[in-house]
Amino acid sequence: MRPKDTSIGFYEAVYRLVRDIPKGRVMTYGQIATILGVPRAARAVGYAMRASGEKDVPWQRVINHQGGISARGDVERPLLQRRLLEDEGVVFNEDDCCDLKKYRWEPKDLEAYVYEGNPELPFF
Repeated sequence: MRPKDTSIGFYEAVYRLVRDIPKGRVMTYGQIATILGVPRAARAVGYAMRASGEKDVPWQRVINHQGGISARGDVERPLLQRRLLEDEGVVFNEDDCCDLKKYRWEPKDLEAYVYEGNPELPFF
């Protein structure tokens, strides 16, 4: 695991955690926020995923608390997200959700991910 770095911003803290999610596994927005130590920031995690620009962040591995894909008014991105996850072996049921008991990833070293910066976001 990486050592803590308090000089990074909130979005980069999200990206560092998301980059560690193994192929074929997922995390939820709220789970990521909680691990970072900002449990009420699930929506901010979603904003970070949207802002990632799909660079080197496996954004498709972040889903909602029901195991589904959040569309948020976008038609193409959810279809791409599902296809990418299915290509990694994630199976969706008839309700378009995956089994979080099977696919949710729980990092072993939670302390490595705690965000100790000051989230300067307007909704905190």
